[in-house]
Amino acid sequence: MKSLLLLISIVFCLNTPLLAQNKIPPVDQSPLDISYYPENYPASKVQKKTIEPLIARVIYSRPGMNGRKIFGALIEYGKVWRLGANEATEIEFFKDVLINKIKVKKGRYSLYAIPNLNKWSIILNKEIDSWGAFLYDSTKDVVRVEVVPELTEQSAEPFTIYFEKNNLQNINLNIFWENTKVVLPITISKTATK
Repeated sequence: MKSLLLLISIVFCLNTPLLAQNKIPPVDQSPLDISYYPENYPASKVQKKTIEPLIARVIYSRPGMNGRKIFGALIEYGKVWRLGANEATEIEFFKDVLINKIKVKKGRYSLYAIPNLNKWSIILNKEIDSWGAFLYDSTKDVVRVEVVPELTEQSAEPFTIYFEKNNLQNINLNIFWENTKVVLPITISKTATK
């Protein structure tokens, strides 16, 4: 009997650390999301309905307004913002593109913004896998573009980033939260369609 109790005790002690490692992390208040161009590319690929090649995707966390004033308050004017919550937002290009007539090679980049009342700076930066904008380094900027924010009648409760086609060789990256929308034009370079 003592041997059986000793064996049960040993098995329990050996499994206790394993049980402690299986703790499930809580759900994040700002869920991670992905936006593709073309829209819904992975589903279209599986269904063999792709018409255009994969050009870009954005991976970002989506905070909500939750009754807060956003621009000029929660997101301070004139300060670098990670374009979302948690990790710095990342954009990946699967083909070379042009942004503000500057060639951006295919690859992953962090995406930041410096919002102001009448203009925003949208920034692509080489540093990836960062938390927030705490380690933002302007010497690693690939491109910086000034864009004009648009105030809309429609309001976006969750922070939203999405692509839409502008014309044959252009797409827009739309950034939308509260009643502010910002558009970053992206030109698919001629080599991107080959």
